[in-house]
Parts: sequence; C-alpha cells; structure tokens
Amino acid sequence: MTTGNERPALPDTFLILDPDEHSLDRSRCVVLPVPYEETTSYRKGTRHGPEAIVRASAEMEDYDVELGCEPCAFGIHTAPALVPAPGPNGGPEAMAGRVRETVAFYAGQGKLVGMLGGEHSITSGAVAAHASRRPGLSVLFFDAQADLRDDYQGWAHSHACAARRVLDHASSLTLVGVRSMTGEEAAFAQDRGVALFPRGPEPIVDVDAILDTLNEDVYVSFDLDVFDPSFMAAVGTPEPGGMGWWEALRVLRAVAERRCIVGFDVVELAPDEGPEACAYTAAKLVYKLFGYATAGT
Repeated sequence: MTTGNERPALPDTFLILDPDEHSLDRSRCVVLPVPYEETTSYRKGTRHGPEAIVRASAEMEDYDVELGCEPCAFGIHTAPALVPAPGPNGGPEAMAGRVRETVAFYAGQGKLVGMLGGEHSITSGAVAAHASRRPGLSVLFFDAQADLRDDYQGWAHSHACAARRVLDHASSLTLVGVRSMTGEEAAFAQDRGVALFPRGPEPIVDVDAILDTLNEDVYVSFDLDVFDPSFMAAVGTPEPGGMGWWEALRVLRAVAERRCIVGFDVVELAPDEGPEACAYTAAKLVYKLFGYATAGT
C-alpha cells in the first residue's frame, strides 16, 4: 500500500537519463562501468569508482556552460557494469580481454564509449579494441605515474603496467602530467620514443607540442591521480604537484577540436579515500569528454 507521498524511483543511469529515451539504439555515446580491482598496490576501493561516478552525475546539470549546449542531446546510454567472468580463469589479463570484446561490440555500432574504472589495468583492453579498427591509433595518457613497468608484483597487466601494455597495441603513446617514475621506466620511454610531458612547478601550457605527438585518431586514458590531490584526494596513489582542472581541460578540448577522440576512460577513483566532491569532479570530467568529443559531429 502506498501513501501517495513516495517519490518516483530515479533511473540508475549516468545523469539519471531516461533509459528509454537513451537506449543503445538511440544514443551516440555509451557509459561502460568496469568496477574491476585486483592489482592495486596502495589505497584500495577503485572497484567502487564507477558506481560513485554514476551516482554523483545525478546532481549535475545537463547544460554545459563552456560548450553552450547539452552534450546528452546526442544520447548517452548507460551499459550494464562489466564484471570479471566467474571461475578460476580470471586475473587482469582475462579482464582486459573482456573489456576488449565489450568495447569492440559498442564501437562496432559506431558508439563513442566512455569507460569508468576501476583500476587502470582495464585500459589496454579498450585500446586493443580501437587499435584493431583504427591503424595508427595514438593514446593520450594522463597519469601521475608513468605506468611503464613490464611487470609489477607478479602481474604483467598490473595497474602499474597500464601504459606499457597500451604499447602492445597502439601506434604511439603520449604521457601527460607524470611526476613519478623509475629509472628503468625513464630509459624505456626514451628507447621507445614515448612522448613525456611531466608536470613540474609550472602548469602544462604547450598544447601544440602535445598535439604534435598525436596521430588523427586518439584514445584518451585519464587516471584521476594526474590531478592535484588538493582537490582530487580520492585516488589510489596520490602524488603532490598535480594538474589543475582547467589546465587538463585545455589539453582535452584542443585534442577534440584538432584530432578525433575515438574513445576514453576515466579510472582510479577510490571514493572512500576522499570527499564526495571527488566523485562529482570525476562525473563532470566524463561529461566534458563526451561533450568535447561530440561537439564537432
């Protein structure tokens, strides 16, 4: 029995968009939650990141002041969460394979997939899916750490190897915002021609130099720890001296305007490690990326 005072249930979707109006068939964009966490080595909780981002997005406005439009007008479908397959044959390499199949399924229908992590190890699967369709794919990798280890703590597909595994598939790799790496990673980056744009005492402003390292088709991987922990504390591996909000967006918008963003991910939110504002900021970033990537289409 109801009293007549109950509020209607809201859809569990990005921006609480009506799932009928934003069905897969009617949407240009797809939000793919991947609540996977197995190889994190410092603070835990990235498996809760996708749910926190979707929940925080319910409080955002559809209208984007910077773009002067509602990016969701293109349609944003929230896909079912992708979880590891049951059984003993799991691990991050198997999960990357599941991500590859799923992203390929949506990309094959012409969808722009924005993947919500979860730990950074999932990125290689999405890159593999796009690289098989787009020869010459460049990857723009925002991260506080270089993630260029060949293995870490017994995992070749560890979150600390995310950028190295990307190079198994992509034509080129550009790292932005890095401020922590090993000597071996620095040597590998130089040997392999990885473009490095570290974040030092001053903001990263040479956007043209970044663009010069990218081919026409670009996949964007955004580890939230590239931001300064003063406003993005809810990450697995916080590192001082990070990028600011508009500093990062200036790069992303320029890439979208002068290259083709074919897909992206936003990863490594550990919502219990920081204030709710971090989840909201992550959700805003996801919406910005959809807006930038579709603005010229």
